[in-house]
Amino acid sequence: MSLWLTLAVNSVALGGLLFLLSAGFSLIFGLMRIPNLMHGSFFMLGAYLGVTFLDRGVNFWLAALGAGLLTGLVGGLIERFLLRRLEGQVLPQVLLTLGFAFIIGDVCLMVWTGDPWQPATPAQLQGAVQVAGLFFPLYRLVILAVAVVVAIALWVMVDWTRLGAMIRAGVDDPPIARVVGIKVSQLFTLVFALGAALAAFAGVMGAPYLSVYPGLDFEMLPLALIVVILGGTGSLLGALVGSFLIGFLYNFGQAMVPDLAYVILFLPMLLVLVLRPQGLFGKVGA
Repeated sequence: MSLWLTLAVNSVALGGLLFLLSAGFSLIFGLMRIPNLMHGSFFMLGAYLGVTFLDRGVNFWLAALGAGLLTGLVGGLIERFLLRRLEGQVLPQVLLTLGFAFIIGDVCLMVWTGDPWQPATPAQLQGAVQVAGLFFPLYRLVILAVAVVVAIALWVMVDWTRLGAMIRAGVDDPPIARVVGIKVSQLFTLVFALGAALAAFAGVMGAPYLSVYPGLDFEMLPLALIVVILGGTGSLLGALVGSFLIGFLYNFGQAMVPDLAYVILFLPMLLVLVLRPQGLFGKVGA
């Protein structure tokens, strides 16, 4: 496989992972206005839980779902008992989530030590698929397929279901939503837990590809932030497009001009902040 094709395939796989990570972050920040700086920690915590399940012989998909559920529970408890007390207070929310990011990082270091973990690719997902005479790693294509399925499911949930309508109503006008019987606080806890679960699920999906190690949380968090800023807060389409854009910029930048890799990565974000602060697909005033 040529260098360009290898970089393209890796970029698509990274874009899929970034979408799974940033979709939850976009929902939490766009709908609830919570600047969740522990989102990368949910990614790392889920990855560690997943590799632990895998090490004990659990099926890969069950390990990913189990890690997502456990991490979603942790996120829901944090939102319910701590973040809710700071509703509308941006700086305290930032400090609280940043503090939990360090706490989760230290707990992971204590439990799983500082050695990197890299589980093997599931046996049924190993190998390559031949398309038009070219071979593509099957696992990277699976990551892409999972990201597309999750994107469609989230779009249907937010835009076409009663639950999504209640969430949007709770965001637009919480007092009126409460008057008509919508349990806004429970819905917000559900959204926060869903975002944490998606991040953890992405962590397990990325473990065979990226490996899991201390510091992974603060490597993934800036990428998720850039994706959300580029695409627009609360926009699933923006998160999808931004994820693949950053996936390509990150991989090609690291390979072609490593000295300017971070310039290439952050420059589009700076341009969007200056020229279109709401993001490429965000609504004006969002």
